[in-house]
Amino acid sequence: MLKQKNAFLKSFLARNKVPLTAAIASGLYPVIFYYTNNFSLINSWKHLGFFICLFLLVPVVTFFVAHRLFDIPSLQKWRKYVLPFLNVFTFLMFIQLCLYAKLQWLFTLIVIVTALLFSVLLYRHLKKIIILQFILVMVSLFWLYPTIKTQLSYSTEWMKQPDDIEQVIFKKRPNIYYIQPDGYVNFSEIDKGYYNLDNAVFKTYLEEHNFKLYPNIRSNYTSTLVSNSATFSMKHHYYNYGFNFSEIANAREVIISKNAVLDIFKRNNYKTHYVAEISYLLNNFPEMGYDECNLNYNDISFISSGSMREEDVTKPIEKYLKEDPEIAKFFFIEIFKPGHVSSKDDETLGAEKEFELYISNLKIANEKLTKTIDLIVEHDPDGLILIMADHGGYVGYDNMLDIRTRTSDRDLLYSAFSTQLSIKWPNGEAPEFDTRFKSGVNVFRILFSYLSEDLKYLNHLQDDGSYSIIDANAPKGIYKVIDANGNVVFKKH
Repeated sequence: MLKQKNAFLKSFLARNKVPLTAAIASGLYPVIFYYTNNFSLINSWKHLGFFICLFLLVPVVTFFVAHRLFDIPSLQKWRKYVLPFLNVFTFLMFIQLCLYAKLQWLFTLIVIVTALLFSVLLYRHLKKIIILQFILVMVSLFWLYPTIKTQLSYSTEWMKQPDDIEQVIFKKRPNIYYIQPDGYVNFSEIDKGYYNLDNAVFKTYLEEHNFKLYPNIRSNYTSTLVSNSATFSMKHHYYNYGFNFSEIANAREVIISKNAVLDIFKRNNYKTHYVAEISYLLNNFPEMGYDECNLNYNDISFISSGSMREEDVTKPIEKYLKEDPEIAKFFFIEIFKPGHVSSKDDETLGAEKEFELYISNLKIANEKLTKTIDLIVEHDPDGLILIMADHGGYVGYDNMLDIRTRTSDRDLLYSAFSTQLSIKWPNGEAPEFDTRFKSGVNVFRILFSYLSEDLKYLNHLQDDGSYSIIDANAPKGIYKVIDANGNVVFKKH
């Protein structure tokens, strides 16, 4: 019986060797290309299963069925064109999907015409095309290997605390609301330099609502993921000593799944809530470490073009505020305005147009923040509200990648690193040591010192320097570009 099965399998593979090979060749390079360029977005087992099905299993089944279908005598005269057409069509369609994360009618039309012309005029060269596709696979593996190696060798050693702060016990237990408006520059910078904007109305609003405004606060890193990873870990990671501009290994897992800040709140019996306008931090389906989240993983696409539907955060916040009134709560609330200039060189509108867009988004951000704060104060007047941006708006740059070019322009650097920090302290009583606020990496350590009424945790504050990857006008590396005192420096880490 076993011999019969083996014989059948060998016969099947022999008869279908070409269609199976053509099918695998059409999808293997595109899937490796997509993983290489989007690894941190799709490094989940769910994504792996999805992409194996989409890029490999679907072509195999389609090619096999089409090949057998054209065994029918009336269709045999077209058989020689089928596999060449399917191979080229599938390969180019997958490439389109990898580049744009969606299908465009003009690109699709070009793909169809190209596949038809190849299948009619060059069908005899299918094997050469397949060989070329496998060569691309071999070359692409050299680019994917470092990414996989980084992931496999990833260590959480950098997240270990230098003291026992993870066992801190809170003596004060207000509800805490961390609102993060993306790219919101500090008031101390927004009225000068490359911004030179009048933001007095919102500044006055915060002051009238008993917020204390902290000038000259900076992010330690250059983008949302790398900045938040340090903030929620209360430790520097230095980009994992890597050179990916916007992302570090396991950034979403660090922020969403497990980190020192989240663990400390849970250990102090706080109910934790993650409320966001879009699913940016959830795109690779990290394990949810928060008790509540307003976004559903079932609504997240496996392939995203980056544009996502925005949710109104006030609705879930109001719902969560009414639940479990006897339990202390921590909220991490993400508002993706005013944002920043384009993150890609080929998508920028240019510095001037990007600035105009920032101005309009700043107005939207102020409206959203006002609405959110009003809601919180109405339901919880004694809550501690912390507004801190993840990084600056990059006004003055054409695109965010320009931060990689060495510069001594103080205003340009602060455009990228300056961040809003405003805090509404319970009863308006700020701690005396709030002068220690300088950068995002230490904000929660200082906050936990306040909540625990224990100053010993201030003995292990991290360096308040701001760091960037530099790859132009200087040897490639990770550099401190602003020191703890706010001075522009250029020191390789």
